[in-house]
Amino acid sequence: MSPSKSEQEFEAVLEHLKRDRAFDFTGYKRPSLARRIEKRMRVVKVGSFGEYVGYLETHPDEFSALFDTILINVTSFFRDEESWVVVADKVIPDLIARGKAGQIRVWSAGCATGEEAYSLAMLFADALGEDGLEERVKIYATDVDERALNKARSATYAEREVSHVPTRQVKAYFERAGTKYTVRAALRRCVSFTKHDLLSDAPISRVDLLACRNTLMYLNSETQRRTFSRLHSAINDGGILFLGRAETLLARASTFEPIDLKRRISKKLPRDSAARILQRDLMSVPS
Repeated sequence: MSPSKSEQEFEAVLEHLKRDRAFDFTGYKRPSLARRIEKRMRVVKVGSFGEYVGYLETHPDEFSALFDTILINVTSFFRDEESWVVVADKVIPDLIARGKAGQIRVWSAGCATGEEAYSLAMLFADALGEDGLEERVKIYATDVDERALNKARSATYAEREVSHVPTRQVKAYFERAGTKYTVRAALRRCVSFTKHDLLSDAPISRVDLLACRNTLMYLNSETQRRTFSRLHSAINDGGILFLGRAETLLARASTFEPIDLKRRISKKLPRDSAARILQRDLMSVPS
């Protein structure tokens, strides 16, 4: 069946964004992507995808609003609190013990406005102290949204944005000025914010802990598989993958071992262990 005119015009919008704005949304799930573009079309009173291409060509500032609508940078400090308890109580102590005196490399992929990256920094500071944090931990925080990254780099948040941070950590790791809270310099120094596209850019390498939460869920299944392969290659053997609660663990049992399946926290298996488990699984398949 050939695509309808509306479908063709929708693809034309994506092609325009890819050609003129160098951002490829074609790997995102079509239904949710269409709904978000239609939301902007209603705001600017445009009736079809074809007309919206023309609107984008004559109103270049519209891209920023569309970009924000598509990406939906919804994040917060210690989002899904129970998951962070597991990270604090199990994951970080294990990484510190296994790493001995070496540096611990952390990647917060799809970091948005930085709350996740700074949440990780606070937990490592709790475990190591601020001096130990600076000496031993490097957090790479990446996102495609430069405006979100600029807020993350400023490290300044409104009172409501720090409402989920325990009072002890607010006092220890933030400096208050009126209703604004700025992350202390010691934590900011261990976090590096960089623009990065998970779908096309080379992944951060040799990562001990990779947090990629509620990002893969927006991608179609084929793009999820490709992106997950990139993430898998980025993690050291024995390293940790921390997904969002809304995401299923895309890895087969042959590549990751669940630490807490409900909270989407898993450990990457060494290659030889993964091969043995894969062979076992293959042998158990009925002929």
